[in-house]
Amino acid sequence: MTLVRYNPWQELNALQRQIDRVFEDFPAPISAKVPAAELHETEEAIHLKLELPGVEAKDLDIEVTNNAVKVVAERKSETKTEDNGRTRSEFYYGKFQRVIPLSARIQNTDVKAEYKDGILNLTLPKTEAEKNKVVKVNLQQPAV
Repeated sequence: MTLVRYNPWQELNALQRQIDRVFEDFPAPISAKVPAAELHETEEAIHLKLELPGVEAKDLDIEVTNNAVKVVAERKSETKTEDNGRTRSEFYYGKFQRVIPLSARIQNTDVKAEYKDGILNLTLPKTEAEKNKVVKVNLQQPAV
């Protein structure tokens, strides 16, 4: 008779594989519907990059307030017809939006935008009050 040790992880791994198989045919997760963003802040401005593959510039709506950026876009679906076979798509088609709060107040009238190869680049200049100004302070010497 052979002694076999019980391994609870083996049963959990088998259960995880079964659960994965159940969810394989569901669409992509909701987070895939929101464009990825990257923020870089300098003394003068905030630089925002948004990843919007498959979206044409005419389908973009960008609104900038002094403390947030709202991007609304629509990815149009491609019409495909197949006679036989099966199509599985994880692409998200339709309208989506993202509001990105900003860490500093900006001059929303001087925003520069560039859209190329599915990447939206926004340069958001800070207001004068937000820029770190260095001011020399003179100390008065007490009279002796």
